[in-house]
Amino acid sequence: MLVIVRGGGDIATGIIHRLFISGFKILVLETENPSAIRRTVSFSECIYRGRQEVEGVVARKIMSIEEANECWEKFEIPIIVDSEGRYIEKLKPNILIDSILAKKNLGTTLNMAPITIGLGPGFEAGKDVDLVIETMRGHNLGKVISEGKASQNTGIPGEIAGFSKERVIYSSNEGFFTGYKKIGDFVEINQIIGDIDGYPVKATITGLLRGVISDGYFVKKTLKIADIDPRGTEYENCFTISDKARTLGGAVLESILKKTIEVERKNGLMYFRKNFTIG
Repeated sequence: MLVIVRGGGDIATGIIHRLFISGFKILVLETENPSAIRRTVSFSECIYRGRQEVEGVVARKIMSIEEANECWEKFEIPIIVDSEGRYIEKLKPNILIDSILAKKNLGTTLNMAPITIGLGPGFEAGKDVDLVIETMRGHNLGKVISEGKASQNTGIPGEIAGFSKERVIYSSNEGFFTGYKKIGDFVEINQIIGDIDGYPVKATITGLLRGVISDGYFVKKTLKIADIDPRGTEYENCFTISDKARTLGGAVLESILKKTIEVERKNGLMYFRKNFTIG
């Protein structure tokens, strides 16, 4: 079964990784300039680097379907620049997953594949996609929604060790970002970790720099550009898939199985009614 995934950020990577090790053939569609900050655990990073490995799984940037076939033969994940979804129509996947997490639907429709799944706000199950996955942290994280929508975005980051909004850094101005620190570095509150066209970007709390946007990226004002983990002992977490991403990966796998079983049951019942009579 071919799965096309729109988006290759850190949450999407948790989903892609789960499906890949479960045996699915996957193609990832990305933008020309991905803005992921947890770049060490984002397959989208291979758009810049050409190759990205996350927890033993390799993704590779490709330019054509021929190169995608080569990746599949090598048990790798091909990623291609296609923000408009042209390859969805070309390849007609069995499953389409929208994991862009834009808080709105950027063009995914119910008829793009036999099974369509949307992550988070912006999708309505049964209207935009077959199934929606709840992405808000809390009791319902990972819930598979068959009717209705996911919770609306609150704009408040998940809490880590008592810190929520404080641990995320947003750009205060527009311009090109230059980083002084790398992912995994320990930073002190108010320490300068980079600049945007000369204007300093300071750490908002003390902790580990868990994520930071690519050096040279042109950022717009209020864009999320860095993430600090206040737990200074959690260095390995900077390089592994998060608990949230793993949970959502499991939820997407559940969604695929749920929808596949529904289709098989429906087809089986239709076959029975057509070929057998009772009494």
